[in-house]
Amino acid sequence: MSDSKPADQFFDAAITLLQRARDEEAENIEAAGTLLADTVAADGRLFAFGAGHSSLAAQDIVYRAGGLALMNLLAVPGAVGVDVMPATLGSALERVDGLASAVLDSSPLRAGDALLIISLSGRNALPVEMAMTARTRGAKVIGVTSVAYASETKSRHVSGTYLKDHCDIVLDSKIAIGDAELTLDTIPAPFAPASTVVTAALLQAVMATAAASLAARGIEPPLLRSGNVDGGLDWNSRVFEQYGDRIFYRR
Repeated sequence: MSDSKPADQFFDAAITLLQRARDEEAENIEAAGTLLADTVAADGRLFAFGAGHSSLAAQDIVYRAGGLALMNLLAVPGAVGVDVMPATLGSALERVDGLASAVLDSSPLRAGDALLIISLSGRNALPVEMAMTARTRGAKVIGVTSVAYASETKSRHVSGTYLKDHCDIVLDSKIAIGDAELTLDTIPAPFAPASTVVTAALLQAVMATAAASLAARGIEPPLLRSGNVDGGLDWNSRVFEQYGDRIFYRR
């Protein structure tokens, strides 16, 4: 690492990754946004799933001011974040075969819907099975992952495949294996992960594309407004009423 401050080094690394994602994933971002717009226009529903820290980016596009009201979190009990005790249980659940199918069996996901699956490594049983099963049931799947993991790690799914192998569209976050951008001679392990920054940006870029795509078709995007600005709550109430049959986080 150079003599510049670690904070500056991290910002530089994150900015570089964001620029790569913008430039190298532009076509996939456009395709993903268009797929979501197609789904909304066809009366389909939208879902997002991520386990552990990958759930942070998924949650960032659900019930979000400025975001699509129809995006629902597909939650797996114990794997949504680090609130489960002990926290290591969440990581263990990602490796359980059959869990994804059980979750989908009790979810409202159906043919014609779209599911965003976020998994940095894309190697664990849960996201792989989630993608495979959702597509079998007629849903479209957009995966957000680091493609590099597939070339340098071993899959933990019985099929030997990765999330990227079971998606209609893949967004590559460009994150290096290990998800740590900085090193220092006095610190024995690499540090400063950037996957959440990049993945959240990719997803918001997809959301922006979807909204613009709907507007271009003459369809008003079902967007939420901040409840902390005047008129925001009334606006959201109208959206909830109009699209209540496709919004599941209010039930």
